[in-house]
Amino acid sequence: MTLKVDETQQDAWTVLRIHGELDLVSSPVVRQSVHRAVAAGRHEVVLDLSGVLFCDSSGVGVLIASRRLMKSCGGSLRLILPARGAVDGSHVNKVLGALGVRRLFDVYPDADAATDEESTPLTA
Repeated sequence: MTLKVDETQQDAWTVLRIHGELDLVSSPVVRQSVHRAVAAGRHEVVLDLSGVLFCDSSGVGVLIASRRLMKSCGGSLRLILPARGAVDGSHVNKVLGALGVRRLFDVYPDADAATDEESTPLTA
């Protein structure tokens, strides 16, 4: 399965909607998308992972590297996991939890919540 990244703007946030499998082969696509956003001066990025069906350690590595990049440029990175998935455990949420890195990320149920400065992240 191929990976597709769609980019939109929502208020001050760049929303990257990721669809497919986030693995060794496809993770560079996400990395490049985040780097392009930063290079264009957009330092508020949301990664919508609700369309990700599979994520391996390479995908998690890209998420952690993206978080590090956003922090280094004074920006913010937020993740979207489906509301049910954030509670019951979508595949990505399960992988992040199993590796002990879920707490590193601000996770929201949808783009409206992720781009609203008044919203609070979901708990791990």
